[in-house]
Amino acid sequence: MTDKIKRFGDLHVPGDPLILVNIWDAGSAGAVARAGAKALATGSYGVAGAQGIADGEALPLDAAIANLDHIVAATDLPVSIDMEAGYGDTAAEVRRSVQRAREAGACGINMEDRMPGEDRLLAPEVFAERVAAAASTGLWVNARCDVFRGQSTGVAGMALVDRVLERAALYADAGAGSLFVPFLSDARCIAALCDKSPLPVNILRSPDGPGHAELAHMGVARISHGHQPWAAAMKWLEGQAERVLGGAEPDY
Repeated sequence: MTDKIKRFGDLHVPGDPLILVNIWDAGSAGAVARAGAKALATGSYGVAGAQGIADGEALPLDAAIANLDHIVAATDLPVSIDMEAGYGDTAAEVRRSVQRAREAGACGINMEDRMPGEDRLLAPEVFAERVAAAASTGLWVNARCDVFRGQSTGVAGMALVDRVLERAALYADAGAGSLFVPFLSDARCIAALCDKSPLPVNILRSPDGPGHAELAHMGVARISHGHQPWAAAMKWLEGQAERVLGGAEPDY
């Protein structure tokens, strides 16, 4: 298992990013694996949505781990699980939750620096303690930083970059393997982060942001697709159902 975790970590190469078309169950894992993926990662939004549940740790940890069990059993690829805020009010509880993910066969986790339903970010020192607890299990921790959430890069982009870098230094010292900065599509800010971050940078691909090749050129080490594959699949299914129920033939 340790070798598999290392193999997953080694895929985070600035300039040659690991591309993750995020999955939500064993079936989607198989489809993405057959397409040639090097690793797999769940997105909490899609995992919850597939169960008819809202995102934000509304899906019980037992259910999230059971879903992980099915995914790991269906593939030999490294699997990372989105554990949202870590499923724990304290660092000790986070460690217990993350240990369960390791025992189920995960190689890595995502963990957010704000609690479910909260807009306010956790104090950097508090989140660093939670990162350290998660990293103590031996899993690769992709530490998410929501500094750019709801912010305008046109007004204070580089100041926000500095805020992220301050947090990233603490997260790196705590044992994080990579830095996930979603809600960011500004090329100048992404390039600045990649240039100065102490951790490999993970960016969420967005339709209005740089493409894969441009992100790679900036030095991004990991590109995630988040909830978008699940949302696109559900939109396609709804459209096909509308065709059939309206009397037409489907595309499949």
